[in-house]
Amino acid sequence: MINQPSWATKNPQKGTEEKPPVKFCLYVRKSSESDERQALSIDSQIKEMQEYAKRENIKILEILQESHSAKESRQRKVFNQLIQDIKIGKYNGIITWAADRLSRNAGDLGSLVDLMDNGLLVEIRTYNQKFINSPNEKFLLMILGSQAKLENDNRGINSKRGMKTKCEMGQRPTMAPLGFINDRANATVSIDSKRAPIIREMFEKVAYHGYTGRAIAKWLEEIGFKTRSGGKVYYSIIYSMLNNPYYCGIFEFPIGSGKWYKTKHKALISRELFDEVQQKTTIHAKTWPGTKVFDYTKVLKCGACGSGITASDRLKKYENGTQKRYAYYHCTRFRDLDCHEKYIREEELIEQLDALFDKMPVDKIAVDEKIQLEVAKFVEFGQKVLKYKKREHVEIPKEAEKIDARTFAKYILKHGSREEKRELLTCLDTTIMLKDKKIYLDI
Repeated sequence: MINQPSWATKNPQKGTEEKPPVKFCLYVRKSSESDERQALSIDSQIKEMQEYAKRENIKILEILQESHSAKESRQRKVFNQLIQDIKIGKYNGIITWAADRLSRNAGDLGSLVDLMDNGLLVEIRTYNQKFINSPNEKFLLMILGSQAKLENDNRGINSKRGMKTKCEMGQRPTMAPLGFINDRANATVSIDSKRAPIIREMFEKVAYHGYTGRAIAKWLEEIGFKTRSGGKVYYSIIYSMLNNPYYCGIFEFPIGSGKWYKTKHKALISRELFDEVQQKTTIHAKTWPGTKVFDYTKVLKCGACGSGITASDRLKKYENGTQKRYAYYHCTRFRDLDCHEKYIREEELIEQLDALFDKMPVDKIAVDEKIQLEVAKFVEFGQKVLKYKKREHVEIPKEAEKIDARTFAKYILKHGSREEKRELLTCLDTTIMLKDKKIYLDI
């Protein structure tokens, strides 16, 4: 037996409990149809249920509307608040269009049945059914809710099966990228005769003429190339297109699944051209874990525009068949997209840094404390390993006496780890600038 609900009263004459009229709340949720039909559905639900309530002499205290899907448990804010309001006695009845509007999952359905079991939810009314706290009617409510969940599950399975079949037929379930046209009426994809030639030329410029993403963007802007919506083609779109295998007639679906399919329509470019672009492309829209890290990035600044300095690899092939990779440092162009600062090779940069430390005032090299620590380690090594003769005051070898901030800094610059090099350059009491392939101190 449960505790007597707060709204229950006793009739002293009959000696039986009587319940006041049920306090109904109208709960209306949008269906999974198109937006326009949803709008009609929500209005028609409210109208029909208000007329139904009038015929049944039901007083509706409040109308609650929600557009969130009922597939997932406890994800609807309005429905969750309705449950809490029933628990505190604000309502003890729900009126709605159909049982599946209340729940299409086991969690929310269980919450409603628990409220009925505890006497807090007295009645649920739909357009053509009534549910009260009786075993048969609660069982029917659970069947209708379970049936709605079964429909959802089957719809999901059928949807996946349909997408797989569509992929096997050479049709990607999502919208085709720029350069193609989706014919929704016939469920086909065709090549965009207006944009396709330009996109094909874009791939060729990158593969055979050494165009960068920035050069492609400038070229597209000069010829007035626009997206379907008439917008500008930004770098992120360009790099996404250059790395999209859909243009050479294959696609992966879902992304990351490892399941590849061949497009039904004709490819825009050849597989060889696409592979060539992948080899030539060195700048990406996003930097992913595992990307090569260079020693002197993030510690230099462009003297022309004030942007940071980054680096990239270039592979040089020689006539004798050998090849070698070189690192080139250049402006990120973050502050000025049209910055024309030239590239400088890493070997040349190191030579200039070495010469710079020869001329740099010692007070600008703020690493004295670390140098003293290294000297102390050197002396301790001599005492314990090389067994210097013990004296009252330990004599520092002549090699150690020659160590100063400048010498130590130049050693780290040539032989230190990447972390030590960056620490050294960030410890400097000034900023190193790069302009016209020359470095200087921003004093």
